[in-house]
Amino acid sequence: QVQLVESGGGLVQAGGSLRLSCAASGSIFAINTMSWYRQAPGKQRELVAAITSSDSTNYADSVKGRFTISRDNAKNTVQLQMNSLKPEDTAVYYCNLRHTIRPGRDRYYWGQGTQVTVSS
Repeated sequence: QVQLVESGGGLVQAGGSLRLSCAASGSIFAINTMSWYRQAPGKQRELVAAITSSDSTNYADSVKGRFTISRDNAKNTVQLQMNSLKPEDTAVYYCNLRHTIRPGRDRYYWGQGTQVTVSS
């Protein structure tokens, strides 16, 4: 089993910055992908950014150039630096870890979520 604990959410004014952190513990595969998703009220959960254990990254178009994902493999942590925040970034942000059990079969783990609110 894997446990994910997020921290760092809060309230910030538009144009401000926040840094989210997520710590993973438990039975973690050396090869994995850690991601941040978000879900705004009335909307589907969406991928914000992802980073593989080899540091390959992927970002949603809406956050490119503003958000940066990074990780520390030794500590099993992932961070999301969010700059130039906009009101539309308001959502609950979830940390996710993906293990590939075998080709075509993945296992996903989720954190409890942390609220990010951006005021205009």
